[in-house]
Amino acid sequence: MSLRLRLFLILTGATLAVWLSAVLWIEHSTRAEVQRVLDARLVEAARMVSSLVSKNQMALNRDAPGQISLPESTSYEHQQFCQIWSFSGGLVGRSDGAPSEQLVPASATGFRNVTQGGKALRVYTIVDRNIGGQVTVGDSLELRDRLVRDVIAGFLWPALVILPIMWALIWLSIARGLAPLDRFARDLATRQVSDLGALPDTDRRPREIRPVASALNDLLARLGIARDRERDFISYAAHELKTPLAGLKTQAHIARRAPDAKTRDHALSAIETSVGRTDRMVHQLLDLARVESRKERGEPVNLIAILQQVLSALAEFADHKGVPLEFEETAISPALLADPFLLTIALRNLIENAIQASPTGETVAVTLAATGPDLSIDIRDKGPGLPPEIATQAHQKFIKGSDSDQTGSGLGLSIATDAIEALGGVIRFERRADGHHTIIVLSKGNAILRPA
Repeated sequence: MSLRLRLFLILTGATLAVWLSAVLWIEHSTRAEVQRVLDARLVEAARMVSSLVSKNQMALNRDAPGQISLPESTSYEHQQFCQIWSFSGGLVGRSDGAPSEQLVPASATGFRNVTQGGKALRVYTIVDRNIGGQVTVGDSLELRDRLVRDVIAGFLWPALVILPIMWALIWLSIARGLAPLDRFARDLATRQVSDLGALPDTDRRPREIRPVASALNDLLARLGIARDRERDFISYAAHELKTPLAGLKTQAHIARRAPDAKTRDHALSAIETSVGRTDRMVHQLLDLARVESRKERGEPVNLIAILQQVLSALAEFADHKGVPLEFEETAISPALLADPFLLTIALRNLIENAIQASPTGETVAVTLAATGPDLSIDIRDKGPGLPPEIATQAHQKFIKGSDSDQTGSGLGLSIATDAIEALGGVIRFERRADGHHTIIVLSKGNAILRPA
């Protein structure tokens, strides 16, 4: 359902509800007013008949009831009727059209609703000792209902003309009010897919549309940044993959045409190195894609077990580099709610980088410490460390230090930084006298820490 139709139905429904409420209120108030006025006329007529009889201005024959006429001064005389009964229960006079049966008990006075001959009547009775009888004046309730219906009909008939006109005006008003939104939609529809610039004339739009336009501008800005990153990522990845693939092709050509076994072995060794570098880069690209698309989730994980698993997986690589691995366990075994995949990816890349940077024979030490609400993992190596300008760009892809191992892809730090940030932690790089320290800090404010 369109917004225009939704607004139209809401406003027309509200208008109809208000109109019907007015009809009900008018019907109720009109009925009360009609009853008040006609009841007053009944009282007036009864008193006037009683006065005329008592002053002998209206003769009564107690032996043979005669016809009497209501005073001409009374209103609705053609709808009213009158009965005069003696205290002995005899009818001594009645108006034209008045029932011949007694409508109320002999001692009754005041107003009553009665039914006579299938008709609902409203009667008023007074007892006059001077005339020695009871005067009853009444009229038909159908008359009162007809008066109320005439008033309501006079109110509803104009509605048949006014309401359609009002609804047409509502539709036109909605269309005019939503015109800026239609223009806004047309502007968006005509934009090119490649145009991620800010929407123009944001301040000239109606106040209600400005938050939408601002949110879209923010979204377009983020999409532009993401597209630029993807473009750079694809460009850098293609460049980085091109180098080892070109080397593989060259070394394979050399191995095929090698004149002796030494040359062939050297070419095959170079092929093995290029394959290893390419394999590592492909795995890191896959890890990066999985980290960026990972949805937030948490489950209880034992950090010591994850660290031992990562160190065990990197043991062969460390042995090949001639770098011993050392893990210092703490007295407390901290557990936290986190994503084990992200945690494993981050630790593996950071420890692998430390192994890559360490000289042969130097130890890479991993220390786990829990201090108050914080949990820190310290990875120390004897390498040259990251220069300050590189450390501040650790979250960017394909950033390498000038002294780093040129076989690296520059993706490890970016993957680790994204993963740790997703876990609510931070990474610090510090140069100290005993080596370079990569410190991961998980705070209780970001991750839920509890005893294992």
